[in-house]
Amino acid sequence: MAKILYEHPLNQRVRNYLKLEHLFTQAQDCIECDISVSQGVFFNALFALIDTLERNDIRGDLIKDLEKLEQNLVSWKSLPDADTNAVEQKLQEVVTLISQLKTPKQLWWQLKDDKFLNSVKQRYAIQGGNASYDLPQLHYWLSRERSLQFKDIESWLTKFEHIRNALELVLVFIRQKATFEKISTESGFYQDNGEGIVLLRIQVAEDLNYYPTVSGNRFRYSIRFMSPCQENGRKYSTSATLFELAKC
Repeated sequence: MAKILYEHPLNQRVRNYLKLEHLFTQAQDCIECDISVSQGVFFNALFALIDTLERNDIRGDLIKDLEKLEQNLVSWKSLPDADTNAVEQKLQEVVTLISQLKTPKQLWWQLKDDKFLNSVKQRYAIQGGNASYDLPQLHYWLSRERSLQFKDIESWLTKFEHIRNALELVLVFIRQKATFEKISTESGFYQDNGEGIVLLRIQVAEDLNYYPTVSGNRFRYSIRFMSPCQENGRKYSTSATLFELAKC
């Protein structure tokens, strides 16, 4: 049976990670589409990536998480049933990413001085500001050959490559910390201690007529299931609820 996966962070660090992951996915997906149609999604994602990295110390958080992962990998390598080659390969990847993240001059920072991107970003801040008469430079860029457009896109996204690789690696290990367990409630409500948990992953069968909303922090969290919106608004589900939960 197909399932819908919901994820909810319990601290700001992981919240930023998930936001960046979503933005990277949006930008990457646009490459496979007609950029003249998807350009709004692409540039909004690109500018949000720059702003998010500039306003938050995500690089510092990634370095700390990778250093913890490095320590774990060193410990795992000494276990008797460990695949030492695989662990060593992953360890080298982590060490390389830490070195790249510690470089003072980050490549993505160059995008802040890109004249074309700056001109586009100023108009994108205005609702409907990306019309052709507002941004003839963008209109010209969109009319160029597809290969030239993607050369520019690849150049922009490549400057985030080490950030994205580090993010993917950290999130993989966060998500692998816990496996899913089946949980049932009689009232559509569940709560528990959040100590040591940074990410909740909730799976619900797609044929069930409810979805989870989460509130909480690192001390305690609650999950309340909602029925889909009707004409009179949304309402809490009060029926018996079955779902799967991984506490990462």
